[in-house]
Amino acid sequence: MKLSRILLVFSMIILSCLAFANKIVVGTSADFPPFEYMENGEFVGFDMDLMREIAKISGLDIEFVDMSFDSLIAALKTGNVDIVAAAMTITEERSQAVDFSIPYWTADQSILIKEGAGFTITVLFKDHKIGVQTGTTGDIWCTDNLVNTGLLPEKNLKRYDTYVLALSDLLNGNIDAIVLDSPVAERFTKTKPAQIVGIIITNENYGIAVRKGEKELLEKINNAIEELKKSGKMGELVDKYF
Repeated sequence: MKLSRILLVFSMIILSCLAFANKIVVGTSADFPPFEYMENGEFVGFDMDLMREIAKISGLDIEFVDMSFDSLIAALKTGNVDIVAAAMTITEERSQAVDFSIPYWTADQSILIKEGAGFTITVLFKDHKIGVQTGTTGDIWCTDNLVNTGLLPEKNLKRYDTYVLALSDLLNGNIDAIVLDSPVAERFTKTKPAQIVGIIITNENYGIAVRKGEKELLEKINNAIEELKKSGKMGELVDKYF
């Protein structure tokens, strides 16, 4: 009897370990509506629903974790997460560190100001203060095209861990503009007293990232994205959030 109980407990431990081993941890930065954000303690947004649909098709058991955007690739490389789904632009530099899925979204950069501030696109130059999220393409674009060319002093480019903090500073008058992905800027104009005064054409493609060499996982993600596009489910998600 005692042996049976011991075997039962041992079997339960093994099953629990296997379940844990099969759990796929998805890293995101949940401050980027409508792609990823928190609502009533739940991960919601286009990317979150997209990953749930991919998981259904691929038979993956996923769990979301939230962290700062500039920590995501490091967390992926060290094994703390298995997938990154965070409206991440596919760039040459990032592609050297991780493998990306086929693109699932295309975006540009927007210049967002406080409603009624009266700024134009020239807010990007001279003595104005510009906010970006650390490590994003907005940060990279402003650094390469404004700071490094002398159009904007380094001290006037303020980097934030999240866009929520940047938006708060914008509305409080601590900075004059934010450079960020167009879909997110458009979302902010509908929920906050903010307006877009210019678009920077960057033609960015978003991809889902995995560790280098994770060919089987990447293939599952790519196949699922293709299936979602063909079935019309991708269009349903677009309609839901945009």
